[in-house]
Amino acid sequence: MTSQFISPAPSRRTVVKAAAVTAVAAPALLGAASPALADSTAPAFLHGVASGDPLPDGVLLWTRVTPSPEAVPGSGLGPDVTVGWELAEDRGFTRIAAAGSTTASASADHTVKADVRGLRPATAYWFRFTAGDAVSPAARTRTAPAVDAAAPGVRFGVVSCANWESGHFSAYRHLAGRADLDAVLHLGDYVYEYASGAYPEAKYTVRQHEPRHEIVSLADYRTRHGKYKTDPDLQALHAAHPVVAIWDDHEFANDAWTGGAENHTPGAEGEWAARVAAAKQAYFEWMPVRASTEGTVFRRLRFGKLADLHLLDLRSFRSAPAKTGSGTVDDPERTITGRAQLDWLKAGLAGSDATWQLVGTSVMISPIAFGALPAHLLEPLAELMGLPKEGLAVNVDQWDGFTDDRKELIAHLTSRAIRNTVFLTGDIHMAWANDVPLKAATYPLSASAATEFVVTSVTSDNLDDMLHVAPGTVSVVAAGAVKAANRHVKWVDMDHHGYGVLDVTSEHSQMDYYTVSDKADPAATTAWARSYRTKNGTQRVERVYQPVR
Repeated sequence: MTSQFISPAPSRRTVVKAAAVTAVAAPALLGAASPALADSTAPAFLHGVASGDPLPDGVLLWTRVTPSPEAVPGSGLGPDVTVGWELAEDRGFTRIAAAGSTTASASADHTVKADVRGLRPATAYWFRFTAGDAVSPAARTRTAPAVDAAAPGVRFGVVSCANWESGHFSAYRHLAGRADLDAVLHLGDYVYEYASGAYPEAKYTVRQHEPRHEIVSLADYRTRHGKYKTDPDLQALHAAHPVVAIWDDHEFANDAWTGGAENHTPGAEGEWAARVAAAKQAYFEWMPVRASTEGTVFRRLRFGKLADLHLLDLRSFRSAPAKTGSGTVDDPERTITGRAQLDWLKAGLAGSDATWQLVGTSVMISPIAFGALPAHLLEPLAELMGLPKEGLAVNVDQWDGFTDDRKELIAHLTSRAIRNTVFLTGDIHMAWANDVPLKAATYPLSASAATEFVVTSVTSDNLDDMLHVAPGTVSVVAAGAVKAANRHVKWVDMDHHGYGVLDVTSEHSQMDYYTVSDKADPAATTAWARSYRTKNGTQRVERVYQPVR
């Protein structure tokens, strides 16, 4: 890859002002077709552009070029093509800050990345790609604050669990329309592996994904990622903000662990190791994510002295699921993080001088027990939360199924006096605001070690979807039972779909929860639902009555 760095000229204020004005228009840019699209034999950018993993001096740029008609995702066909990229401090690309070129080939499914460095911190940029006469849509990105900067605030969109067949990605569109975000955190289940009509059932499917069968091979995973990247709302999100992503199980197969998955049949679907390798290769090809040296997604990003963001991989190293009633959830030999990752996290938390420790965890860390629930509510909740359907109060797919790792991490937070730790979570298609107690049984008399904000799904089924009832019809009973049995749970919404916006300042970390009107409606509206925050030094969640403006 060749590159050229050019000294920027305009002031930061000029660039940020221009970006704020134009960011709302970013989704519209995706409708501007390249001149090459008129010629079906010429290269084309059909899957949008993206950026991710912002650093104080750099950002990762991504696109996929279709060099010829037969070079569809997963085909392995199509010639090599030179792809140029440029990054500028203005939308008109008159002040180029960096430029370069690379080669897109079938070996990487014609995806390309440019890890651009030498940029200014806390600065908005525009970028685009070229291939022959084809020019991609222009998109906006932003670098992180300087490592030692006293950043006044940082704001993230927060999302998870976007199942193509369950609905439209309106949550992404509404986040794309905000000009006040530094980045968007995607906490896992960016794609789903199921066959068409398997989840949800065919009669409830809103739209069909590709391929129609369950994805198991490298070509399958590439094709599924490619289908997702044709969604206009997803393209708009990536065109408006850098995305910081981790994976969960559905990027591989449901309830994945090191040796297999609930939704993997050895023999009939090949060896698990081969399936994982294929899924990881496609993920790193199609996502604007830097792979760590271990070929995983656990990594750390810094946003000045305000926040360190610790991102976890809770699938690659976890032990086999606990067996119902066996007591193995407490076995110290079992792990959700793996020894090396847990040590890395503990060292990062203890060594940080940032005001806030944000931890991206794909599954809930707060302990959850269940009180008395009617049978018709227990079964769907058990499915959502990975519980045995017999009703045992063990959340085996989350940190509840690996209590020794959680105990060690919470003890570390307490013994090292690590304050202001906020876990950011997806996975279970519900929104929660929790304290993370030292001892759940004696809370609130016992202390809280951290707090946790869980965002609901973009589209994946939650309680009302599974029961096929209107939102709120049965959830009041279920939510009441959960809160009664878990006094550290301040709020749970089991019905809605949407996203969160996390506002971090020196005084607080506040999650504003937003819902979309109807996931089956491509023009769905959005509305603020609730807000919760934790104040600096408190380790407790409290409700606030308006979103951050």
